[in-house]
Amino acid sequence: MSKIKQQAISGILWNGLQLIVNQGSSFIIKLVLARVLFPEEFGVVGMAVVFTGLVQVFNDLGIGAALIQRKDEDLRPAHFHTAFWVGVGWAILMYLLVSFAVAPFAAVFYGEPILKSLIPVLGLGILSGPVNLVHKAQLTKKMNFKKIAIIDNTSNISAGILSLILAFAGAGVWSLVFNSVASIVIAMPLYFLATGWRPQWLFDRSAFKDVFGFGIYTTGTNITNYLMGNVDYLLIGKLLSAHALGAYTFAFILTDTFRSRLMAVMNTVLYPLYSKMQDNPASLKKYYLKTVEYNSIVIFPIMLFFIAFADSIILPAFGEKWVEALTPLKILSLSVMVHMMVNSNTALIRGMGRPGLEMKLQLVKAVIFLPLLYVGISLYGIVGAAAAILLNKVIAVVIALYTFNRLLSLKVSIMEFFNAVKYPWLASILAFSGANILVIYASVHHAFAAVALFGIYGLTIYKFLGVELKEQLTQVRQLKKI
Repeated sequence: MSKIKQQAISGILWNGLQLIVNQGSSFIIKLVLARVLFPEEFGVVGMAVVFTGLVQVFNDLGIGAALIQRKDEDLRPAHFHTAFWVGVGWAILMYLLVSFAVAPFAAVFYGEPILKSLIPVLGLGILSGPVNLVHKAQLTKKMNFKKIAIIDNTSNISAGILSLILAFAGAGVWSLVFNSVASIVIAMPLYFLATGWRPQWLFDRSAFKDVFGFGIYTTGTNITNYLMGNVDYLLIGKLLSAHALGAYTFAFILTDTFRSRLMAVMNTVLYPLYSKMQDNPASLKKYYLKTVEYNSIVIFPIMLFFIAFADSIILPAFGEKWVEALTPLKILSLSVMVHMMVNSNTALIRGMGRPGLEMKLQLVKAVIFLPLLYVGISLYGIVGAAAAILLNKVIAVVIALYTFNRLLSLKVSIMEFFNAVKYPWLASILAFSGANILVIYASVHHAFAAVALFGIYGLTIYKFLGVELKEQLTQVRQLKKI
Protein backbone atom coordinates (compact mmCIF):
# COMPACT_ATOMS: atom_id res chain seq x y z
CA MET A 1 0.00 0.00 0.00
CA SER A 2 1.43 3.44 -0.94
CA LYS A 3 2.38 5.91 1.79
CA ILE A 4 -0.15 8.45 0.53
CA LYS A 5 -2.94 5.88 0.62
CA GLN A 6 -1.90 4.84 4.13
CA GLN A 7 -2.07 8.46 5.25
CA ALA A 8 -5.44 8.94 3.58
CA ILE A 9 -6.98 5.84 5.18
CA SER A 10 -5.48 6.67 8.58
CA GLY A 11 -6.76 10.22 8.33
CA ILE A 12 -10.25 9.13 7.35
CA LEU A 13 -10.31 6.59 10.19
CA TRP A 14 -9.37 9.12 12.84
CA ASN A 15 -11.56 11.83 11.38
CA GLY A 16 -14.37 9.30 11.11
CA LEU A 17 -13.95 8.53 14.80
CA GLN A 18 -13.98 12.26 15.45
CA LEU A 19 -17.20 12.58 13.45
CA ILE A 20 -18.92 9.78 15.36
CA VAL A 21 -17.84 10.88 18.85
CA ASN A 22 -17.82 14.62 18.36
CA GLN A 23 -20.92 15.02 16.26
CA GLY A 24 -22.77 12.24 18.03
CA SER A 25 -22.30 13.98 21.37
CA SER A 26 -22.91 17.43 19.87
CA PHE A 27 -26.06 16.21 18.14
CA ILE A 28 -27.44 14.66 21.33
CA ILE A 29 -26.61 17.80 23.33
CA LYS A 30 -28.38 20.05 20.84
CA LEU A 31 -31.40 17.74 20.80
CA VAL A 32 -31.59 17.90 24.60
CA LEU A 33 -31.28 21.67 24.45
CA ALA A 34 -34.07 21.74 21.84
CA ARG A 35 -36.25 19.79 24.26
CA VAL A 36 -35.49 22.16 27.18
CA LEU A 37 -35.37 25.51 25.35
CA PHE A 38 -37.73 27.29 22.94
CA PRO A 39 -37.52 28.31 19.26
CA GLU A 40 -37.18 31.98 20.24
CA GLU A 41 -33.99 31.24 22.18
CA PHE A 42 -32.48 29.30 19.28
CA GLY A 43 -33.49 32.17 17.01
CA VAL A 44 -31.78 34.88 19.08
CA VAL A 45 -28.52 32.93 19.16
CA GLY A 46 -28.86 32.37 15.41
CA MET A 47 -29.10 36.14 14.95
CA ALA A 48 -25.94 36.66 16.98
CA VAL A 49 -23.96 33.89 15.27
CA VAL A 50 -24.59 35.41 11.84
CA PHE A 51 -22.50 38.44 12.80
CA THR A 52 -19.85 36.79 14.99
CA GLY A 53 -19.36 34.04 12.44
CA LEU A 54 -18.72 36.57 9.67
CA VAL A 55 -16.08 38.29 11.77
CA GLN A 56 -14.57 34.87 12.52
CA VAL A 57 -14.16 34.29 8.78
CA PHE A 58 -12.34 37.62 8.45
CA ASN A 59 -10.29 36.61 11.46
CA ASP A 60 -8.97 33.46 9.78
CA LEU A 61 -7.08 35.34 7.04
CA GLY A 62 -6.50 32.00 5.31
CA ILE A 63 -3.63 31.22 7.70
CA GLY A 64 -4.28 27.51 8.06
CA ALA A 65 -5.00 26.90 4.37
CA ALA A 66 -1.86 28.75 3.28
CA LEU A 67 0.44 26.85 5.66
CA ILE A 68 -1.02 23.50 4.63
CA GLN A 69 -0.93 24.16 0.89
CA ARG A 70 2.74 25.21 0.83
CA LYS A 71 5.19 22.39 0.12
CA ASP A 72 7.45 21.41 3.02
CA GLU A 73 10.60 22.59 1.27
CA ASP A 74 9.07 26.06 0.80
CA LEU A 75 8.25 26.59 4.49
CA ARG A 76 10.58 27.97 7.16
CA PRO A 77 9.97 28.37 10.92
CA ALA A 78 9.50 32.07 10.24
CA HIS A 79 6.31 31.30 8.33
CA PHE A 80 4.66 29.81 11.44
CA HIS A 81 5.89 32.48 13.87
CA THR A 82 4.86 35.31 11.55
CA ALA A 83 1.46 33.76 10.90
CA PHE A 84 0.87 33.30 14.63
CA TRP A 85 1.61 36.86 15.72
CA VAL A 86 -0.13 38.54 12.80
CA GLY A 87 -3.15 36.34 13.47
CA VAL A 88 -3.21 37.19 17.19
CA GLY A 89 -2.90 40.93 16.54
CA TRP A 90 -5.65 40.80 13.95
CA ALA A 91 -7.87 38.78 16.31
CA ILE A 92 -7.61 41.43 19.03
CA LEU A 93 -8.63 44.09 16.54
CA MET A 94 -11.57 41.97 15.34
CA TYR A 95 -12.78 41.31 18.89
CA LEU A 96 -12.83 45.03 19.66
CA LEU A 97 -14.81 45.58 16.46
CA VAL A 98 -17.30 42.89 17.49
CA SER A 99 -17.79 44.22 21.00
CA PHE A 100 -18.08 47.93 20.29
CA ALA A 101 -19.48 48.11 16.75
CA VAL A 102 -21.03 44.83 15.60
CA ALA A 103 -22.98 44.10 18.81
CA PRO A 104 -24.81 47.47 18.96
CA PHE A 105 -25.51 47.34 15.21
CA ALA A 106 -26.96 43.81 15.40
CA ALA A 107 -29.18 44.80 18.35
CA VAL A 108 -30.64 47.68 16.33
CA PHE A 109 -30.83 45.68 13.09
CA TYR A 110 -32.93 42.91 14.64
CA GLY A 111 -34.61 44.93 17.38
CA GLU A 112 -33.22 42.54 20.04
CA PRO A 113 -31.38 44.46 22.84
CA ILE A 114 -30.01 41.26 24.37
CA LEU A 115 -27.64 40.93 21.40
CA LYS A 116 -25.49 43.69 22.92
CA SER A 117 -24.59 41.25 25.68
CA LEU A 118 -24.65 37.98 23.73
CA ILE A 119 -22.36 38.95 20.87
CA PRO A 120 -19.28 39.99 22.92
CA VAL A 121 -19.43 36.66 24.78
CA LEU A 122 -19.82 34.68 21.55
CA GLY A 123 -16.94 36.69 20.15
CA LEU A 124 -14.47 35.26 22.67
CA GLY A 125 -13.81 32.48 20.21
CA ILE A 126 -12.32 35.09 17.88
CA LEU A 127 -9.41 35.67 20.26
CA SER A 128 -8.44 32.00 20.47
CA GLY A 129 -9.11 31.12 16.81
CA PRO A 130 -5.73 32.12 15.26
CA VAL A 131 -3.83 30.35 18.04
CA ASN A 132 -5.59 27.08 17.31
CA LEU A 133 -5.32 27.52 13.54
CA VAL A 134 -1.51 27.57 13.46
CA HIS A 135 -1.21 24.50 15.68
CA LYS A 136 -3.91 22.66 13.75
CA ALA A 137 -2.21 23.50 10.45
CA GLN A 138 1.00 21.92 11.73
CA LEU A 139 -0.78 18.71 12.72
CA THR A 140 -2.79 18.62 9.48
CA LYS A 141 0.30 19.14 7.35
CA LYS A 142 1.86 16.10 9.05
CA MET A 143 -1.50 14.32 8.59
CA ASN A 144 -1.53 13.62 12.34
CA PHE A 145 -5.30 13.40 12.56
CA LYS A 146 -5.22 11.27 15.68
CA LYS A 147 -4.20 14.21 17.86
CA ILE A 148 -6.68 16.53 16.14
CA ALA A 149 -9.51 14.06 16.76
CA ILE A 150 -8.61 13.68 20.45
CA ILE A 151 -8.45 17.45 20.98
CA ASP A 152 -11.67 18.22 19.15
CA ASN A 153 -13.60 15.44 20.87
CA THR A 154 -12.33 16.41 24.32
CA SER A 155 -13.10 20.11 23.90
CA ASN A 156 -16.52 19.64 22.29
CA ILE A 157 -17.76 17.03 24.76
CA SER A 158 -16.54 19.11 27.73
CA ALA A 159 -18.24 22.24 26.39
CA GLY A 160 -21.44 20.33 25.66
CA ILE A 161 -21.70 18.84 29.14
CA LEU A 162 -21.17 22.24 30.76
CA SER A 163 -23.81 23.82 28.49
CA LEU A 164 -26.33 21.14 29.48
CA ILE A 165 -25.64 21.87 33.14
CA LEU A 166 -26.33 25.54 32.45
CA ALA A 167 -29.55 24.74 30.55
CA PHE A 168 -31.00 22.60 33.34
CA ALA A 169 -29.94 25.24 35.86
CA GLY A 170 -32.17 27.74 34.05
CA ALA A 171 -29.53 29.71 32.13
CA GLY A 172 -31.73 29.69 29.01
CA VAL A 173 -30.19 31.30 25.97
CA TRP A 174 -26.79 31.57 27.69
CA SER A 175 -26.42 27.80 27.62
CA LEU A 176 -26.51 27.94 23.82
CA VAL A 177 -24.02 30.81 23.80
CA PHE A 178 -21.61 28.87 25.99
CA ASN A 179 -21.94 25.77 23.82
CA SER A 180 -20.96 27.79 20.74
CA VAL A 181 -17.77 29.32 22.11
CA ALA A 182 -16.39 27.14 24.91
CA SER A 183 -15.00 24.34 22.73
CA ILE A 184 -12.63 26.75 20.94
CA VAL A 185 -11.28 28.10 24.23
CA ILE A 186 -10.92 24.65 25.81
CA ALA A 187 -9.00 23.39 22.76
CA MET A 188 -6.32 26.10 22.98
CA PRO A 189 -4.07 24.60 25.70
CA LEU A 190 -4.62 21.12 24.25
CA TYR A 191 -3.16 22.20 20.90
CA PHE A 192 -0.09 23.67 22.62
CA LEU A 193 0.46 20.34 24.38
CA ALA A 194 -0.10 18.32 21.20
CA THR A 195 2.41 20.15 18.99
CA GLY A 196 4.99 21.24 21.55
CA TRP A 197 5.45 24.31 19.36
CA ARG A 198 5.95 27.71 21.01
CA PRO A 199 5.79 31.02 19.12
CA GLN A 200 8.87 33.22 19.05
CA TRP A 201 8.89 36.99 18.78
CA LEU A 202 9.63 36.94 15.09
CA PHE A 203 8.21 38.73 12.06
CA ASP A 204 9.51 38.02 8.59
CA ARG A 205 8.29 40.18 5.71
CA SER A 206 8.86 37.60 2.98
CA ALA A 207 7.10 34.92 5.05
CA PHE A 208 4.20 37.31 5.54
CA LYS A 209 3.87 37.80 1.79
CA ASP A 210 4.02 34.03 1.17
CA VAL A 211 1.32 33.14 3.69
CA PHE A 212 -1.07 36.01 3.30
CA GLY A 213 -0.67 36.38 -0.46
CA PHE A 214 -2.28 32.94 -0.77
CA GLY A 215 -4.55 33.49 2.22
CA ILE A 216 -6.25 36.59 0.83
CA TYR A 217 -7.93 34.51 -1.89
CA THR A 218 -8.87 31.83 0.61
CA THR A 219 -10.33 34.47 2.91
CA GLY A 220 -12.32 35.94 0.05
CA THR A 221 -13.70 32.50 -0.75
CA ASN A 222 -14.50 31.81 2.90
CA ILE A 223 -16.32 35.12 3.23
CA THR A 224 -18.42 34.34 0.16
CA ASN A 225 -19.09 30.83 1.45
CA TYR A 226 -20.11 32.18 4.83
CA LEU A 227 -22.46 34.77 3.41
CA MET A 228 -24.08 32.17 1.18
CA GLY A 229 -24.36 29.76 4.09
CA ASN A 230 -25.77 32.27 6.57
CA VAL A 231 -27.63 34.92 4.61
CA ASP A 232 -30.76 32.80 5.12
CA TYR A 233 -30.40 33.30 8.90
CA LEU A 234 -29.89 37.02 8.36
CA LEU A 235 -32.96 37.49 6.15
CA ILE A 236 -35.26 35.21 8.16
CA GLY A 237 -34.36 37.01 11.38
CA LYS A 238 -34.91 40.40 9.76
CA LEU A 239 -37.96 39.70 7.58
CA LEU A 240 -39.78 37.19 9.80
CA SER A 241 -39.16 36.65 13.54
CA ALA A 242 -36.95 35.04 16.16
CA HIS A 243 -39.49 32.23 16.46
CA ALA A 244 -39.36 31.50 12.70
CA LEU A 245 -35.56 31.63 12.75
CA GLY A 246 -35.53 29.23 15.71
CA ALA A 247 -37.68 26.70 13.82
CA TYR A 248 -35.48 27.03 10.75
CA THR A 249 -32.32 26.69 12.88
CA PHE A 250 -33.66 23.46 14.37
CA ALA A 251 -34.22 22.00 10.88
CA PHE A 252 -30.77 23.15 9.85
CA ILE A 253 -29.12 21.58 12.91
CA LEU A 254 -30.67 18.19 12.17
CA THR A 255 -29.61 18.18 8.51
CA ASP A 256 -26.51 20.36 8.22
CA THR A 257 -24.88 18.87 11.33
CA PHE A 258 -24.08 15.67 9.46
CA ARG A 259 -23.31 17.33 6.15
CA SER A 260 -20.97 20.02 7.51
CA ARG A 261 -19.11 17.68 9.83
CA LEU A 262 -18.60 15.09 7.12
CA MET A 263 -17.34 17.86 4.86
CA ALA A 264 -14.94 18.99 7.59
CA VAL A 265 -13.74 15.43 8.21
CA MET A 266 -13.16 14.57 4.55
CA ASN A 267 -11.76 17.95 3.52
CA THR A 268 -9.34 17.98 6.46
CA VAL A 269 -7.88 14.75 5.10
CA LEU A 270 -8.23 15.51 1.40
CA TYR A 271 -6.88 19.07 1.32
CA PRO A 272 -3.30 18.14 2.29
CA LEU A 273 -3.67 14.98 0.19
CA TYR A 274 -4.73 16.97 -2.89
CA SER A 275 -1.88 19.40 -2.23
CA LYS A 276 0.63 16.54 -2.35
CA MET A 277 -0.95 15.20 -5.57
CA GLN A 278 -1.54 18.52 -7.34
CA ASP A 279 0.79 17.54 -10.20
CA ASN A 280 -1.06 14.24 -10.87
CA PRO A 281 -4.53 14.98 -12.37
CA ALA A 282 -5.38 11.29 -12.89
CA SER A 283 -4.94 10.48 -9.19
CA LEU A 284 -6.79 13.62 -8.17
CA LYS A 285 -9.75 12.63 -10.32
CA LYS A 286 -9.80 9.09 -8.91
CA TYR A 287 -9.71 10.21 -5.28
CA TYR A 288 -12.27 12.94 -5.86
CA LEU A 289 -14.86 10.61 -7.43
CA LYS A 290 -14.38 8.03 -4.68
CA THR A 291 -14.85 10.76 -2.09
CA VAL A 292 -18.13 11.78 -3.71
CA GLU A 293 -19.31 8.16 -3.66
CA TYR A 294 -18.37 7.39 -0.06
CA ASN A 295 -19.72 10.71 1.23
CA SER A 296 -23.05 9.92 -0.39
CA ILE A 297 -23.15 6.35 0.97
CA VAL A 298 -22.78 7.62 4.54
CA ILE A 299 -25.09 10.64 4.45
CA PHE A 300 -28.00 9.53 2.25
CA PRO A 301 -29.75 7.13 4.68
CA ILE A 302 -29.70 9.74 7.46
CA MET A 303 -31.33 12.32 5.23
CA LEU A 304 -33.84 9.73 3.98
CA PHE A 305 -34.86 9.08 7.58
CA PHE A 306 -35.66 12.77 8.09
CA ILE A 307 -37.61 12.98 4.82
CA ALA A 308 -39.67 9.86 5.53
CA PHE A 309 -40.25 10.07 9.28
CA ALA A 310 -39.98 13.69 10.41
CA ASP A 311 -43.73 13.92 11.12
CA SER A 312 -44.08 10.60 12.91
CA ILE A 313 -40.83 10.41 14.90
CA ILE A 314 -39.12 13.80 15.11
CA LEU A 315 -42.17 15.86 16.09
CA PRO A 316 -43.36 13.59 18.95
CA ALA A 317 -39.81 13.54 20.33
CA PHE A 318 -39.50 17.32 20.62
CA GLY A 319 -43.04 18.60 20.88
CA GLU A 320 -45.51 20.65 18.88
CA LYS A 321 -43.43 23.81 19.38
CA TRP A 322 -41.22 22.64 16.47
CA VAL A 323 -44.03 21.84 13.99
CA GLU A 324 -42.99 24.72 11.69
CA ALA A 325 -39.61 23.07 11.21
CA LEU A 326 -40.94 19.90 9.56
CA THR A 327 -41.34 20.98 5.93
CA PRO A 328 -38.01 22.90 5.84
CA LEU A 329 -36.40 19.85 7.46
CA LYS A 330 -37.49 17.59 4.60
CA ILE A 331 -36.45 20.04 1.88
CA LEU A 332 -33.08 20.70 3.51
CA SER A 333 -32.50 16.95 3.82
CA LEU A 334 -32.92 16.59 0.06
CA SER A 335 -30.59 19.56 -0.48
CA VAL A 336 -27.91 17.84 1.61
CA MET A 337 -28.16 14.75 -0.60
CA VAL A 338 -27.61 16.91 -3.68
CA HIS A 339 -24.76 18.75 -1.95
CA MET A 340 -22.86 15.48 -1.45
CA MET A 341 -22.19 15.48 -5.18
CA VAL A 342 -19.95 18.56 -4.82
CA ASN A 343 -18.97 18.18 -1.19
CA SER A 344 -15.17 18.33 -1.54
CA ASN A 345 -14.90 20.75 -4.48
CA THR A 346 -13.32 23.51 -2.41
CA ALA A 347 -10.64 21.20 -1.01
CA LEU A 348 -9.86 19.97 -4.52
CA ILE A 349 -9.57 23.38 -6.17
CA ARG A 350 -7.65 24.87 -3.25
CA GLY A 351 -5.37 21.85 -3.04
CA MET A 352 -4.52 22.32 -6.72
CA GLY A 353 -3.30 25.82 -5.86
CA ARG A 354 -6.22 27.65 -7.53
CA PRO A 355 -7.70 29.78 -4.69
CA GLY A 356 -8.46 32.61 -7.14
CA LEU A 357 -10.66 30.34 -9.26
CA GLU A 358 -12.35 29.03 -6.13
CA MET A 359 -13.24 32.57 -5.03
CA LYS A 360 -14.59 33.52 -8.48
CA LEU A 361 -16.82 30.45 -8.59
CA GLN A 362 -18.26 31.24 -5.18
CA LEU A 363 -19.00 34.81 -6.24
CA VAL A 364 -20.90 33.51 -9.29
CA LYS A 365 -22.94 31.21 -7.06
CA ALA A 366 -23.66 34.08 -4.68
CA VAL A 367 -24.99 36.30 -7.47
CA ILE A 368 -27.42 33.53 -8.43
CA PHE A 369 -28.36 32.42 -4.91
CA LEU A 370 -29.09 35.69 -3.10
CA PRO A 371 -32.06 36.77 -5.28
CA LEU A 372 -33.52 33.25 -5.11
CA LEU A 373 -33.30 33.26 -1.33
CA TYR A 374 -34.82 36.71 -0.91
CA VAL A 375 -37.78 35.88 -3.15
CA GLY A 376 -38.27 32.51 -1.44
CA ILE A 377 -38.36 34.02 2.07
CA SER A 378 -40.53 36.94 1.01
CA LEU A 379 -43.15 34.68 -0.59
CA TYR A 380 -43.06 31.47 1.44
CA GLY A 381 -41.15 32.16 4.66
CA ILE A 382 -38.79 29.46 5.95
CA VAL A 383 -40.20 26.90 3.49
CA GLY A 384 -39.18 29.24 0.65
CA ALA A 385 -35.72 29.61 2.18
CA ALA A 386 -35.24 25.84 2.24
CA ALA A 387 -36.46 25.54 -1.37
CA ALA A 388 -34.00 28.23 -2.49
CA ILE A 389 -31.15 26.32 -0.85
CA LEU A 390 -32.18 23.12 -2.65
CA LEU A 391 -32.24 24.90 -6.01
CA ASN A 392 -28.86 26.45 -5.23
CA LYS A 393 -27.34 23.00 -4.65
CA VAL A 394 -28.62 21.81 -8.03
CA ILE A 395 -27.03 24.85 -9.69
CA ALA A 396 -23.77 24.12 -7.82
CA VAL A 397 -23.62 20.66 -9.41
CA VAL A 398 -23.99 22.17 -12.90
CA ILE A 399 -21.24 24.72 -12.16
CA ALA A 400 -18.97 21.95 -10.86
CA LEU A 401 -19.35 19.95 -14.08
CA TYR A 402 -18.49 23.03 -16.14
CA THR A 403 -15.47 23.78 -13.93
CA PHE A 404 -14.01 20.29 -14.21
CA ASN A 405 -14.28 20.18 -17.99
CA ARG A 406 -13.49 23.76 -18.97
CA LEU A 407 -11.44 25.37 -16.19
CA LEU A 408 -9.46 22.50 -14.64
CA SER A 409 -7.35 19.68 -16.07
CA LEU A 410 -9.40 16.85 -14.51
CA LYS A 411 -11.90 16.37 -17.35
CA VAL A 412 -14.63 14.64 -15.36
CA SER A 413 -17.43 13.75 -17.77
CA ILE A 414 -21.10 13.84 -16.84
CA MET A 415 -21.27 10.04 -16.99
CA GLU A 416 -18.23 9.64 -14.73
CA PHE A 417 -19.70 12.09 -12.28
CA PHE A 418 -23.10 10.40 -12.07
CA ASN A 419 -21.59 6.91 -12.05
CA ALA A 420 -19.94 7.90 -8.77
CA VAL A 421 -23.34 8.43 -7.13
CA LYS A 422 -25.63 6.03 -8.96
CA TYR A 423 -25.61 3.30 -6.31
CA PRO A 424 -26.31 5.59 -3.32
CA TRP A 425 -29.20 7.13 -5.24
CA LEU A 426 -30.54 3.72 -6.33
CA ALA A 427 -30.32 2.45 -2.74
CA SER A 428 -32.13 5.59 -1.55
CA ILE A 429 -35.01 5.18 -3.99
CA LEU A 430 -35.47 1.50 -3.07
CA ALA A 431 -35.21 2.15 0.67
CA PHE A 432 -37.63 5.09 0.62
CA SER A 433 -40.14 3.19 -1.51
CA GLY A 434 -39.90 0.08 0.63
CA ALA A 435 -40.39 1.95 3.90
CA ASN A 436 -43.44 3.79 2.57
CA ILE A 437 -45.00 0.58 1.25
CA LEU A 438 -44.64 -0.97 4.71
CA VAL A 439 -46.33 2.01 6.38
CA ILE A 440 -49.12 2.59 3.84
CA TYR A 441 -50.05 -0.93 2.76
CA ALA A 442 -48.90 -3.13 5.65
CA SER A 443 -49.64 -0.67 8.49
CA VAL A 444 -46.19 -1.29 9.96
CA HIS A 445 -45.26 1.01 12.86
CA HIS A 446 -43.04 3.92 11.81
CA ALA A 447 -40.20 2.82 14.09
CA PHE A 448 -40.02 -0.60 12.40
CA ALA A 449 -40.36 1.01 8.98
CA ALA A 450 -37.39 3.22 9.81
CA VAL A 451 -35.33 0.14 10.65
CA ALA A 452 -36.43 -1.37 7.33
CA LEU A 453 -35.36 1.78 5.50
CA PHE A 454 -31.81 1.51 6.83
CA GLY A 455 -31.81 -2.25 6.19
CA ILE A 456 -32.91 -1.99 2.55
CA TYR A 457 -30.40 0.80 1.95
CA GLY A 458 -27.53 -1.18 3.49
CA LEU A 459 -28.36 -4.37 1.61
CA THR A 460 -28.55 -2.54 -1.71
CA ILE A 461 -25.17 -0.89 -1.16
CA TYR A 462 -23.70 -4.24 -0.15
CA LYS A 463 -25.14 -5.89 -3.28
CA PHE A 464 -23.40 -3.49 -5.65
CA LEU A 465 -20.36 -2.33 -3.67
CA GLY A 466 -19.79 -5.13 -1.19
CA VAL A 467 -16.63 -6.48 -2.84
CA GLU A 468 -15.06 -3.04 -3.07
CA LEU A 469 -15.91 -2.17 0.53
CA LYS A 470 -14.44 -5.49 1.71
CA GLU A 471 -11.21 -4.64 -0.09
CA GLN A 472 -11.11 -1.24 1.61
CA LEU A 473 -11.68 -2.92 4.98
CA THR A 474 -8.81 -5.32 4.30
CA GLN A 475 -6.52 -2.38 3.55
CA VAL A 476 -7.60 -0.69 6.79
CA ARG A 477 -6.69 -3.82 8.76
CA GLN A 478 -3.32 -3.95 7.01
CA LEU A 479 -2.76 -0.33 7.96
CA LYS A 480 -3.47 -1.09 11.61
CA LYS A 481 -0.82 -3.84 11.54
CA ILE A 482 1.66 -1.43 10.00
